[in-house]
Amino acid sequence: MLKKITQFVAVALAVFAVSAHAAEKPVFRVAWSHYTGWEPWAYAQDSGILKKWADKYGVTIDLVLVADYMESINLYTAGKFDGCVMTNMDALTVPAVGGVDSSAIITGDFSDGNDGVVVRNGSSVADLKGRKIRLVELSVSHYLLARAFASNNMSERDVTLINSSDSDITSIFAGDEDPRAAVVTWNPMLMNVRNMRGTTMVFDSSKIPGEILDLMVVRTSAPGSFKRALTGAWYETLAVMSSRSKQAEDAVAFMAKTAGTTVDSFNAQLKTTHMFWTPLDAVSFTRSPKLKETMEYVRTFSFDHDLFGKGAKTKDYVGIHFPGGSITGNAKNVKFRFVADFMQEAADGKL
Repeated sequence: MLKKITQFVAVALAVFAVSAHAAEKPVFRVAWSHYTGWEPWAYAQDSGILKKWADKYGVTIDLVLVADYMESINLYTAGKFDGCVMTNMDALTVPAVGGVDSSAIITGDFSDGNDGVVVRNGSSVADLKGRKIRLVELSVSHYLLARAFASNNMSERDVTLINSSDSDITSIFAGDEDPRAAVVTWNPMLMNVRNMRGTTMVFDSSKIPGEILDLMVVRTSAPGSFKRALTGAWYETLAVMSSRSKQAEDAVAFMAKTAGTTVDSFNAQLKTTHMFWTPLDAVSFTRSPKLKETMEYVRTFSFDHDLFGKGAKTKDYVGIHFPGGSITGNAKNVKFRFVADFMQEAADGKL
């Protein structure tokens, strides 16, 4: 009897030890929202790839869908999340300006037609003059519109902007009876509005390649284990997607369903998304002079639109750190960092 009691106690202690060890795993919360280049995160979670990499590095990653894109960034900035998918401009103008030291650890893709300007009864950017334009104000949609105007000798004074949430911009545009209605948005919403009767896309991000970047941004203070787990999961997911296998087909079908669209539509959206399918491609871009050139455009637009706040006297208000150590802006206020280290580890097979 004593032997059985001893064995029972030993087993109970072992179970307790395992449970205690599991409970000790640090938990990190990551926010994501619907966009072609970010749907792979949903598959990474559903397939178990994300958990596999989290387990490898002894962490728990809680991936949370936030329906409103800008709200996801605001929640990250407020400290509700440890990581969040966002564009380069939004990373600079929200968390960085808000004082949150953040690092872009994964350069996932750039929009190559995934963001666009759509009008009813028009055929060119010039036709926007005098119109009301719906968009997520002060987002990359706003930046895209500004770039469209710059290339057509126009300015925002020529139009009226109406701020709209990305979560309902499609339904609002569909219900708008104004024959001169216009909208700026991104996929999958863009695909929906451009397919509506009587609409034409007059400008898109393929005209400014490499400028609208889609990133995984995390707090710079977060441990390397968390950053490596995210990076490993991302590139395993992309490897599945690009494998031309039945698993790849199933993955795309899952993403299409999650995005609320068809497989054909999702594949069409992928064609206008310049994915960095391999970590080496991502590293090469992140370390290229092109990135610094892009961020110069972005920070100029941001300052001109008062996105740095009233305290900013110049566009050098926030410092941006690039791989290799160079800094654009205020070296004493670096709050946005492009980090290639973990992508390099993935490229070298060292994750």
